[in-house]
Amino acid sequence: MSKQEMFDFKFYEWEKKFHDRPFLRQPFGDRWETYSWSETGQMARKLATGLQSLGLRKNAHIGLISKNCREWVIADLAIMMAGYISVPFFPSLKGEELKFLIDYGDVDLLFVGKIETWENIKDHIPKNLPLIAFPQYKGCSKVDRGQQWFNFIDQHQPLQNPHTPKLSDIWTIIFTSGTTGNPKGVELSFLALNQTKIITEQVNPLKIDFSGNNDFISYLPLNHIAERVVVEHVCLRFGGSLSFVESLDTFAKNLKEIQPHVFFAAPRIWTKFQLGVLGKIPQKKLNVLLKIPILSGFIKRKLKMNLGLSRARSTVSGSAPLQLSIIEWFKKVDVFITNGYGMTENCAICTQVDGRDFNKLKSVGKPQCGVEVKIDSSNDEILMRGPFVMDGYYKNEKLTKETLVDGWLRTGDKGRLDEDNYLYVTGRVADSFKTSKGKFIEPLTLEKYFGSIEELEEVCVTGRGMPQPIAIAQLSEIGKTLPREGIIEFLQEKLEVINAGLVNYKKLSTLVLAKEPWTEDNKILGPTLKIKRDNVEKMYRGKFKSWYEDKQSVLFEK
Repeated sequence: MSKQEMFDFKFYEWEKKFHDRPFLRQPFGDRWETYSWSETGQMARKLATGLQSLGLRKNAHIGLISKNCREWVIADLAIMMAGYISVPFFPSLKGEELKFLIDYGDVDLLFVGKIETWENIKDHIPKNLPLIAFPQYKGCSKVDRGQQWFNFIDQHQPLQNPHTPKLSDIWTIIFTSGTTGNPKGVELSFLALNQTKIITEQVNPLKIDFSGNNDFISYLPLNHIAERVVVEHVCLRFGGSLSFVESLDTFAKNLKEIQPHVFFAAPRIWTKFQLGVLGKIPQKKLNVLLKIPILSGFIKRKLKMNLGLSRARSTVSGSAPLQLSIIEWFKKVDVFITNGYGMTENCAICTQVDGRDFNKLKSVGKPQCGVEVKIDSSNDEILMRGPFVMDGYYKNEKLTKETLVDGWLRTGDKGRLDEDNYLYVTGRVADSFKTSKGKFIEPLTLEKYFGSIEELEEVCVTGRGMPQPIAIAQLSEIGKTLPREGIIEFLQEKLEVINAGLVNYKKLSTLVLAKEPWTEDNKILGPTLKIKRDNVEKMYRGKFKSWYEDKQSVLFEK
């Protein structure tokens, strides 16, 4: 495929074919507002005309900071129609972080949308930067600068001859949230985006209906590559409707109302789903009910309906490792989770394992169509190549050369391939740490032992420079209901069982139950709900020695 070929933007086809069919659905309490494909197209075309009227440079970088909503997609469409490059940001960015990325990303115009932080970030946005504000949403900030959404759109006529990009053109620059260091601007071409279609067309793990009968729900940050490719652009390519959630509080309600055909979630969401069910039906009772033939089917259907998954043809997990125990638990209620492995640098496409592939659920699956995977024998790093790999890191040639070597993407993850070519991820190259005994610890391999303990929600293994590794954990809602002495005794028994199966240098000296919740605000969690290990170490490093020397193996943080 020549890079000089034009990108096949299917939206224009659906805009005509599905013109009156629902496309974007936005909730307002119990009321849903719907934009059809043609209405969306008209708004995007008017917005594209407006963008072109501003005299921006060729291939201008258009920033976008907002939670998921219909305007996000319309703005994204308009940016492509106008011939510009999208530079989307996490809506939770602090002012200084946004200021850095606007400058580093050479942003020429900024869309500001559904956020709650305008008062905190507005003084960090350059006064001379053109700005377009989305309509205000309930509970969100009123953006009092720049052009207002409808006023700006209504000034312009629809763009009659929208830009058609070449496959070699840059589609987007995505700044990764990262687990360490400053974000990196991943440059992805239209070729990379275009080639992601072979996954669905040749194997169809998402069980897409090619006639356009696909209902999606979008709630994970749309600037995250997995949500953008798996949800937004799969819908744009194959047709269907794309619904949003009103807020975190209404997530469960909105999901039940939609009952999407494809549901994509980060591991933390699957964990919360499981704990929510067990908070109402204890595991022992659920086990009994699932053994009664007629009642078992009713219970499974009821659970899936209440979760919002009654119509799901495909349920997918990505963005971080998913514990095997979670996959197996959902399997018992007939929810078969496809576990995907990928990253921004390869459009979130590398390997995947179907939830029905029962013998290989400990893996992250086989290489997907067009993907080759191998392991670097010097450090066990996973290397991959395929047509969806980034062009490079924006304004960072040195890092690009270190990451793209002889056509292979160095993922930064460690792993192994089995005899059937299934990939197993064992940790991050950068996450490995050495104890004071000179032994290397792979945190991920130890954290997996805690996956089936429903009293714990998150576990992070750390302890750099200590004689033995230490585990720090967050109690789940179930764990919080137990008396302090009871949970300590219970977890001591669990820790003894885990340690009994480990070689001496891997045995965990202490399990500490953290006092402060792990959130984005205290920077322990990133925007995609991944634990930032460096920040865990910074927060707790000063207590490692006293925890290790304490006679108790399970402690509540003081």
